Parts: sequence; structure tokens; C-alpha cells
Amino acid sequence: MPSVVFLRAVNVGGANRCQPAVIAKQLAKFGVVNIGAVGTFVVREDVSESTLRAAIAKKLPFKCEIMICPARDIIKLASKDPFSRQPSGPNITRFVSVAAKPVRLPLRLPFNLPSDDDWLLKVIAIQDRLVLGLYRRQMKAISYLGKIEKLLGVALTNRNWTTIQKVVQILNAA
Repeated sequence: MPSVVFLRAVNVGGANRCQPAVIAKQLAKFGVVNIGAVGTFVVREDVSESTLRAAIAKKLPFKCEIMICPARDIIKLASKDPFSRQPSGPNITRFVSVAAKPVRLPLRLPFNLPSDDDWLLKVIAIQDRLVLGLYRRQMKAISYLGKIEKLLGVALTNRNWTTIQKVVQILNAA
């Protein structure tokens, strides 16, 4: 079954530097396609999660969380157009956080940080390991991404919705 790999905290702020395009070429036997510079890969071949995780870990010069999702989960998520009723515009970023393990829903959704009246970050849905939300393009908003991780009690890696849409395009083209 095809899958999607998300590396956590890669090529951010000069730390955990690697070349995802090179990794994708080195793992060509698995049909790996690189998406961008932060460690997002589409894996077209049917590879077990353990084999894939080990192969990617060997290519990294540092330890990091490797989140692997079945491609069908990403396709299903995008097919529902989850942001259709949400605010949009140049000052709002739509994102998906991928959790290292399934998320138990301790909060009522949607929830807003820092408050309902003056939100900088809004979580609108949680589907198993995928947390969907929006944040306003303000420096302080980024700090709230880390607070989501603490509230949910699980490691997360964040991707822009446009990245998820690129992943879906590649999966649908296969």
C-alpha cells in the first residue's frame, strides 16, 4: 500500500540538516517522491512501515521522529475539503499536523488559542493522527503550534495544506 512519510523538525532553523531530494533518489526502489525541503515523501510502492522507517532512518545523519501514514488516509482527508467553511486569505495559513500516534480527543472542537474571541490558532478537526487547523500569519501564532503538541500529549509535525494537496496530486497521478 502506498504511504506518505513526514519527518519531524528537519531543515528548520539550521538544525537537523539533510537533503530530502537525495534521500528520495537513494530510496528510488520504493518509489519515493520528495515534496519540498522539510522531509515529506510519497512512497508509491507497497513497503511495510518497519522496512520504510529503517531505510529512511539509515539515510539521516541525526535521529528524528518519522511519521508514516497510509496514502488512503491523506486522500480521504483531502477529498472532504475540510477547510471549505473556514476563513481564508493571505493572512491565514491552513495546516495539517501529523501525530506520531493516534490522538485521543481531550478537547472540544473547534478550539482556539489563545482565546475564542481573539484566536491566533484554531484547531478545527482531528482524524486519528491528523490534526487540522488554521493560524494567523503572526510571529506569536507559531508558538501555539507547540502548545497543541503539549495539549494533545503527542509529538506532531506540521505541514501547510498546499503541501498536502501536492501529496494528493502525486498519489492520484500514480
